[in-house]
Amino acid sequence: MSLIDVKMPVDAHPNGKVGQPVPHESALLHVTGAALYTDDLGARYPHALHAWPVCAPHAHAWLDSLDVSGALQVRGVVRVLTARDVPGMNDTGAARHDEPLFPRPPHEGQRPEILFHSMPVAWVLGETEEAAKQGAARVVATYTARDAILSIDAAIAAASYHVEGQRIRRGDPDQALQTASHTLTGTLMIGGQEHFYLEAHASLALIDEAGSMQVHSSTQHPTETQEVVARVLGLTSSEVVIQQLRMGGGFGGKETQANPFASIAALGAWLTKRPVKVRLDRMRDFMLSGKRHPFHAVFRVGFSNDGLIEALDCQLTSDGGYSLDLSFPVLGRALFHIDNAYHLPNVEVRGRVAKTHTTSHTAFRGFGGPQGMVVIEDIIDRVARTLGLAPDVVRARNFYRAGQTTHYEETVKDAERIERIFTTLKEIGSYDVRKAEVEAFNRANLHTKRGLAITPVKFGISFTAKYYNQAGALVLIYKDGSVQVNHGGTEMGQGLHTKMRQVAADALGLPLTSIRIMPTRTDKVPNTSATAASAGTDLNGAAVKNACDILRERLTPFAASKLGCNEDEVVFANGFVTSTTAKAPIIFTQLVNDAYHERIQLSATGFYKTPDLHYDPIAGRGNPFYYYSFGAALSEVEVDGFTGMYSTRRVDLLHDVGDSLSPIVDMGQIEGGFAQGVGWLTQEELVWDKTGMLRTSNASTYKLPSLGECPPIFNTTLLTDARNEGVIRGSKAVGEPPLMLAMSVREAIRDAVAAFAPEGQRAPVLLACPSTAEAVYWAIQDVR
Repeated sequence: MSLIDVKMPVDAHPNGKVGQPVPHESALLHVTGAALYTDDLGARYPHALHAWPVCAPHAHAWLDSLDVSGALQVRGVVRVLTARDVPGMNDTGAARHDEPLFPRPPHEGQRPEILFHSMPVAWVLGETEEAAKQGAARVVATYTARDAILSIDAAIAAASYHVEGQRIRRGDPDQALQTASHTLTGTLMIGGQEHFYLEAHASLALIDEAGSMQVHSSTQHPTETQEVVARVLGLTSSEVVIQQLRMGGGFGGKETQANPFASIAALGAWLTKRPVKVRLDRMRDFMLSGKRHPFHAVFRVGFSNDGLIEALDCQLTSDGGYSLDLSFPVLGRALFHIDNAYHLPNVEVRGRVAKTHTTSHTAFRGFGGPQGMVVIEDIIDRVARTLGLAPDVVRARNFYRAGQTTHYEETVKDAERIERIFTTLKEIGSYDVRKAEVEAFNRANLHTKRGLAITPVKFGISFTAKYYNQAGALVLIYKDGSVQVNHGGTEMGQGLHTKMRQVAADALGLPLTSIRIMPTRTDKVPNTSATAASAGTDLNGAAVKNACDILRERLTPFAASKLGCNEDEVVFANGFVTSTTAKAPIIFTQLVNDAYHERIQLSATGFYKTPDLHYDPIAGRGNPFYYYSFGAALSEVEVDGFTGMYSTRRVDLLHDVGDSLSPIVDMGQIEGGFAQGVGWLTQEELVWDKTGMLRTSNASTYKLPSLGECPPIFNTTLLTDARNEGVIRGSKAVGEPPLMLAMSVREAIRDAVAAFAPEGQRAPVLLACPSTAEAVYWAIQDVR
């Protein structure tokens, strides 16, 4: 199925059955510009104040003094927020309380501490954004600069860590390394990545008519934002309501890091009794928010003459930045995914989180899994080239087989799909023919080479924190037959609301036009989990279906009495309620109106929790994932030997989404995730200078993938006959796994670089990550 196969007119499937290719529920609003986002809501409050930060010019320093009097003399400045204004706790840390909202002394008797370059020391509230900016420029702060740790290498040298000691071990890797026919040692540095969501961080806070603090926030985790705002204000969670209408992208960057901006807006509103808006511009969003974690890997691998991996010992160190944030579980997922799709009989992988004076790095699509998977793919290629074997052959020889377990001893359910996908993609992508064509091209061209690579993906689905694997929903049926659906997930453009509409319409037998998805609010569905870990549809879809099933069960006996049939003969479909014994149907609207008059409850809460999850972190054993998503990508590139510049000629993707709930949405996620992964692995380079200032802090200096990088031939196919039992309507998660399909592009570049080597040379291709044109150029010089 290609993308063009699933494009349908907007009204092509009015009944919205699960599995039908319906458009995104806000597609028309998106393309016309009518969709509202958090910043747009400020227009409803013309007297809202605007907040602007005063940022420290050091990565690590003492804050000696802070004089805000100059700001208060600026016309339009209403107030300046500082640490002394916080009525509750001056902290917004999600994992532990190590994220000061304003600088604070690390110990009694010390001065407030600056922990990263551009850390806000105050926020100015102005009648206009311009007034707030001018006021911020008039704040005078003095500092005493201190030594700063700005890289993983520097953190290792200083033994500066947030946490150390995560480990997973299986078999006897030490003995296996000693007896292996071949061993290799190596290191790999993997860069971070800026989220670059279209909508920067934004929050709008006001005190509502009931005296509660209401915050409109661009957040992926409304409940956590609610808890943090309550903490800062010294309130209970019941006194704070978070609403999330829609986000212009999140990618994990708004899972925890929306919290400080929501807290500033709420604090300003609490103190001034006026609405307050925080909206970062792109540069400040870059400078104040965390990135994908940079990783450093040191490994030793043992393998046979046939390329079978016999042992792996690997030390992973991530850069957590100045605070812990989500770095501990991100590291854990990297350890879980060090195997990707390969069975490792003897392995020890250790992890630690470095503490540096940079922004606090955070969740990003894949959540550490991509970093671990890049390491093993890098290793596989080194092994293959050392032995003179084709990398695709070595990959296939190491695949998981049916019944085998991971290094943490979870059985890989449907493991046979890995080889099936790999083989099928080779066939539909004409791998053998194109491989011969690439080799012929390379023989005929001295300074331009092509590369071809196929890589697999195996990605575990579930939150690794067990308690997050739950969801709630509230479904309301009104007397006119229309339906409101409330669920705990957040919409960030990924199509979650579209799928929830389809699930509800399918469960109640109604057209999509009868279903309205409401903004996510903590006073409608409490104690929500973050929309993350690719679990938004699995969790919220099951909760919505549960609520709809409850409502249908309540209505069924009443419908049976009206139809004069048995309850098991009642059918809800196409906006009617009928029976299998051909009784005259009842319009759904009439049924619920009559049910109301008979005092039948027409609202229900639904709930779901993922079963069969358990993990012992001490033993490194258990089932942290409910199932695995699989895929593979075949990419072809062309590299210029003089400059290192490259282009992607063709990409073929084959991905497993189970029985797709919404094919158009899933195709968009696959292709978008792939493109984002390519950007991370090949172009997007973050650069901090020696002062700790981020120099790649805008689109002018940070190179994002664009339409020009899109391959002229781009084929995407969904795996057929792939039902996933035990998950909402047999589907599989699709948010994160496709990002790792992009590894095929980096491996294709390495394949092209290898073609520059003297004939007959057997040596690994050492290529930096991200594999920028500069990195490719130096890799070519190395092999030559």
